[in-house]
Amino acid sequence: MGGENVNRAGTAPASPEEMIAEARKAFFVMFALLAVVWLVQLANFADHYALSRDYAVVSGDPGTLPDVLVAPLLHWSWAHIESNSGPLFVFGFLAAYRGVLRFLALTLLIAVSSGVVVWFFEKGDVATVGASGLIFGYFGYVVVRGLFDRHLIDTLIGIVMGASFAYLLTVAVPGTPGVSWLGHLGGLLGGLLGAWLLRDRRPRTGTGGGTPRAVTGDAPQPRSGLYKELGDLGLL
Repeated sequence: MGGENVNRAGTAPASPEEMIAEARKAFFVMFALLAVVWLVQLANFADHYALSRDYAVVSGDPGTLPDVLVAPLLHWSWAHIESNSGPLFVFGFLAAYRGVLRFLALTLLIAVSSGVVVWFFEKGDVATVGASGLIFGYFGYVVVRGLFDRHLIDTLIGIVMGASFAYLLTVAVPGTPGVSWLGHLGGLLGGLLGAWLLRDRRPRTGTGGGTPRAVTGDAPQPRSGLYKELGDLGLL
């Protein structure tokens, strides 16, 4: 949990100021994503949900495989989009606030993993759309990201989110009528994989200052990163 973080190409922000700036960008990115989802829903509703029928993922149908990228933007009803909007914004924001570029790569990975799992394993002529796969992917990513990045604050966020929303996992297993549990499971697996692939790989070189500490004689103290993170939050 180092304090000498440099914001490069979507990696974790280095300072409280950069964290705030990145969180602000994350807020507007999620606001824009929700706006797009709702505008698509308006067009979909006006056309009697033809978009959902035309661009849904259907298991085993090669023509619908590219639709894994657009199906998360589509819904079957107003109740469907309303139930997804809140969790999508919350988990999406938490996934994005450490770096928007990394978040965009994560979103692509989750959309593909969720759609591909549905395409390969769903039974019957079932058309699947909805942002639920993204929600489960962001959830999985947020829960484990801090462990892979060795970041205290993200680890605490993951613990809180995991404990508060563990019930979501009940619809990532078989048995819920009318729910694409395969899409949920595929999204969850994509989020977990994304946390590993997109983890912060930069070496931990100590806290504060611009010069890495020497390997011998001045090794960084394990608690120093913890103190700095708590201080950044105003808790020390």
